[in-house]
Amino acid sequence: MRVFLAGATGAIGRPLVRRLLAAGHAVVGTTRTQGRAAALRAAGAEAVVLDALDAAALRRAVLDARPEVVLNELTDLSAPLNPRRYAQWLESTQRLRTESTATLLDAGREAGARRIVVQSVCFVTAQRGPWVLDEDAPLDDAAPELTEPVAAMERMVVDADGIEGLVLRYGWFYGPGTSIGPGGQHAEMVRRRRLPIIGAGDGRWSFVHVDDAAAATVLALDAGGRGVLNVVDDEPAPQREWVPELARAIGAPPPRTVPAWLARAVGGELIVRTGTTMRGASNARARERLGWRPGRPSWREGFAETFAERAAANV
Repeated sequence: MRVFLAGATGAIGRPLVRRLLAAGHAVVGTTRTQGRAAALRAAGAEAVVLDALDAAALRRAVLDARPEVVLNELTDLSAPLNPRRYAQWLESTQRLRTESTATLLDAGREAGARRIVVQSVCFVTAQRGPWVLDEDAPLDDAAPELTEPVAAMERMVVDADGIEGLVLRYGWFYGPGTSIGPGGQHAEMVRRRRLPIIGAGDGRWSFVHVDDAAAATVLALDAGGRGVLNVVDDEPAPQREWVPELARAIGAPPPRTVPAWLARAVGGELIVRTGTTMRGASNARARERLGWRPGRPSWREGFAETFAERAAANV
């Protein structure tokens, strides 16, 4: 199958390219630099260097590729994260979600693609109700500046005419090349004791190893139908459990515990909500529709695997 992959050298793009090629698919991938394009070609993919917010260049690349399936894995999250300016940090990624997805939809239809699969996130659901939610839960209405672009993108894909649209709501990525991997932003925050447990630490985080997310995405080339699926592991985790476990995996000191009022004063409302009220996600629908099973059913063994080499070096 011929696949157009927008965002082929990002956190999920790299393992996704490997899995697509191993499955026998022909891959045309986009990247922003010539150096990364060379790495794509060395792996066996075709490479196109472009700015994905350049609609004309992106459209031309899709038309030239003539893919059967379009994959959108575009993000722009490399800058240091400041929780107080989270909306500003996400601005470019939100444009990729809305503007670039619209371009990929239109170009995919014009090129004759039968299907488009687009990245979304599972942690934008409402922060009320059961601690673990499925895909039918409403999106969070307390932070519209964050959730409305996601909602608009998802509607655009699912309701598209002339092409079958599937949205994959990934959990928090961990593994090599991610924020929760060696040298990643969240991992370094934990290592430096800058990611505390907030209050009782009830907020549920749903994780997925980046390679497991890539495996689900390969299955989504043919399976899953039209709609939205959560791609997460089997164990949504309270913050009070996963932060200490990550610290142990890294070989870092135990995290601090701070009251919500102090976390709010220092880091803002968003960081308080992720630690206290965020809901986890169920993967039951993805298991059924994709026939997918996470290779790392729990973040517990996944964290240990991810940081095993660093932990051994610190012994």
